[in-house]
Amino acid sequence: MPTSFPTDPAAWPAFLTTTVDASLDDARALLARLKDGTPRSTTEVLGLWNDADIAIATGSAAAHLLAEVHPDADLRAAAEERAQAAEDLVTERGLDHELWQVLAATDDVGLEPGAHRLREHVLRDFRRAGVDRSEEDRDRLRALAQRCTELGLEFSRNIRDGVRSVQVRPDQLDGLPEDFRAEHPAGDDGLVTLTTEYPDLLPVRTYATDPSVRLALTTEHQRIGWPANEPILAELLRLRAERATLLGYPDWPTYDAEVKMIGSGQAIADLVDQLDALTAVPAARDVDVMLARYRQDVPDATAVTAADNLYYDQVIKNEQYDVDSREVREYFRYETVKPGVLDVVSRLFGIELRAVDAPTWHDDVEVYDVTDDGRAIGRVYLDMHPRPGKFNHAAQFPLVPGIAGRSLPEGSLVCNFPTGLMEHDDVLTFFHELGHLVHEVLGGNQPWAMFTGVATEWDFVEAPSQLLEEWGWDAGVLGSFATNAAGEPIPAALVERMRRADAFGRGAWTRRQLNYTALSYGLHASPPADLAAYTADVDARFGPYTPIAETHQYAGFGHLDGYGSAYYTYLWSLIIAKDLRTGFASGLMDPVVGRRYRDAILAPGGTADAAELVERFLGRPSSFDAFAAWLAEGTPA
Repeated sequence: MPTSFPTDPAAWPAFLTTTVDASLDDARALLARLKDGTPRSTTEVLGLWNDADIAIATGSAAAHLLAEVHPDADLRAAAEERAQAAEDLVTERGLDHELWQVLAATDDVGLEPGAHRLREHVLRDFRRAGVDRSEEDRDRLRALAQRCTELGLEFSRNIRDGVRSVQVRPDQLDGLPEDFRAEHPAGDDGLVTLTTEYPDLLPVRTYATDPSVRLALTTEHQRIGWPANEPILAELLRLRAERATLLGYPDWPTYDAEVKMIGSGQAIADLVDQLDALTAVPAARDVDVMLARYRQDVPDATAVTAADNLYYDQVIKNEQYDVDSREVREYFRYETVKPGVLDVVSRLFGIELRAVDAPTWHDDVEVYDVTDDGRAIGRVYLDMHPRPGKFNHAAQFPLVPGIAGRSLPEGSLVCNFPTGLMEHDDVLTFFHELGHLVHEVLGGNQPWAMFTGVATEWDFVEAPSQLLEEWGWDAGVLGSFATNAAGEPIPAALVERMRRADAFGRGAWTRRQLNYTALSYGLHASPPADLAAYTADVDARFGPYTPIAETHQYAGFGHLDGYGSAYYTYLWSLIIAKDLRTGFASGLMDPVVGRRYRDAILAPGGTADAAELVERFLGRPSSFDAFAAWLAEGTPA
């Protein structure tokens, strides 16, 4: 049965008890059974382990989701405590010497491939947890892991709750679309309040002609999480480094990358160097073009910052490529984009999403059952608009693990889109995050919890979602749902101009992603004593934009918790995604290719290595060529 959320607000604490606490208690009981001395076959041992995995995943997912989205602050805090408890249980399990001995005593004779893979991965994870270390080391590793979980939750909470704002005069909103101005009337003091939430931040950075407004709001956005997160991040980096050293690794990236596609920390450094050489010149050219245009408005301008790049990007695309972002957004009304994007993905993968009237954690949340040829295969929740205390980026959160013959997968899309007109970037984000959600459902029919849903190597999980962004650039796809107020579809000629304009700034965009990648890696490879100074050094090398003074963007860099040293994932996955795109040469909506992609990449979940999945679909190993060609399109002749 699908999750049954409370209809009475007073019942939510009991829901945490019966859903999260009970699941974690079940897991503890199952793990205790494994150690009760009863003779068991390898299949029986793995079966009990899997049952405990399911219970942990169920409790942990509900706790993490509600900690980010529930409207009641006390309930969010209670859920966060449970999320900590779930992570602590995983830590305890990994360091349980007696439990490890039970698993190590099994053998792989006669195991089916999935069970064989599970046994290998479980024993590998025991080793990586440090279960074979001395009792003293295990105690220290346990304390380190628990403290890291606590710090990570606090780091994320400070970002989630750290919304900032600025106040400006109504005339300082010049350049912003009329619907935005209408939604932001002046208060009793005659001033307009703008927040750092995306529905305010992105339009202001993109359209506000007043550079002081762009600078003020961007500055506040880059101060989110500071100063509270400064010592938290410093301690988190230091403790991760200590964990890696205790486990016999030279640094955290080396430890973390061991189980990812990239394979090693050195390979991350090599990727940074490779992309550094590839992007330095194109990025510099892009920024020079922006600065030259900036000086037409402000003759003494000396640099392009993050407060300027989106604005001049759209100005240049308007003037040189005949793409007016205000005109474009008129075709992207949330009320038509949402059903349109859902329909495109449904047709592509041969599924159907049926709206369901079911209770959730907030009235804004919509519920859909996912069916395949009339057969239910999962349930999804769409929580799409901002509100106080809610997760303030865009992500897919799992809720229930899909286990073949036992439970259907459930997942939630948590975004912060406007309720009216959307930017084209919002539409791309919708496709991207929906890609994760579809992966969760279509990959969620495995017998083993470890391999269900989005369970491939962590540096591959973004590739399917980055691939799905391609559908947001296709004239035929957009024409099927993108209409203006008069019901007229977006012109194919406009989409073609948008595609040509998108090539501008590609070097600078990739360089900025490289900056984040180098920062994520470098902070972990050798944790610096001065976070601000180290970040300034990274900015000086990679740019591509001049930093804004007295900001502390690392304090609000949420990926430093979940992704740690692995922000490179986005560029690594993009390289793969551009290669996967070549498999759709017959057309993005070809149902035969869509089904083959679904079967080869999404449906297997984590039952095979990502490189093998890619080769199944493409018929060859992945290549760098398509990415290099895409990047070169943005380089002037």
